[in-house]
Amino acid sequence: MTEFVLVAGAWLGSSAWDEVVPELRAAGHGAHPLTLSGLAERQAEPAGQRTHVRDIVAEVERLDLREVVLVGHSYSGIPVGQAAGLIGERLRHLVFVDSNIPVDGESFVAQWPEGRPMVEAALAANDGGWPPVAEAYAGQELDEARVARILADSTPHPGRTLTEPAELARPLGELPATYVKCLLAGEELDSRVTKLVADGRCRVVRMDTGHWPMFSRPRELARVLLEAAGTTHR
Repeated sequence: MTEFVLVAGAWLGSSAWDEVVPELRAAGHGAHPLTLSGLAERQAEPAGQRTHVRDIVAEVERLDLREVVLVGHSYSGIPVGQAAGLIGERLRHLVFVDSNIPVDGESFVAQWPEGRPMVEAALAANDGGWPPVAEAYAGQELDEARVARILADSTPHPGRTLTEPAELARPLGELPATYVKCLLAGEELDSRVTKLVADGRCRVVRMDTGHWPMFSRPRELARVLLEAAGTTHR
């Protein structure tokens, strides 16, 4: 049995996966959505980049999971990619869902130079947190009611996790991986993704939907995750 550990991007907690989890479990696999420190029901907990990596590793170890598929969406590709190098033989596959790719010594804001001033200004004006940006959901195959529900469940993202650099214990190119490119968020692959693909152990799957496929296409995303991990429906 494959064990999926699911980590959503900025502003979101484990509830982001509510429509994906039943699909994975119905296929006979474990599904473990994780809320990172500083977000959702854990909003009061202080967090930096290292904290989020530890959150993921600790969850795998706490549940004693094997045959683990680590899934990181958006921002969370950065801590998930780092955690993948720390769980050793427990890892089966790594899936980046339209996400950032961790690069040793780089932070989230360093990877987004055009957005860095906006994020840093937001952190300074909001006690070190990055408030949810409603405009980010426009044009991403989400209707107004869905966006309203997402925003109601969102919390400011802890700023230190965005500005502290990644530390890779193992080169990502050594790990079996899939990158899920959501086309409504832009069709071009980031240079970090193309390098990962060129390293030979990562393949790309394209979805014709927006940046939040767990909301816009949950069943399709579940199928993509199952196929990426080399599993099939029972």
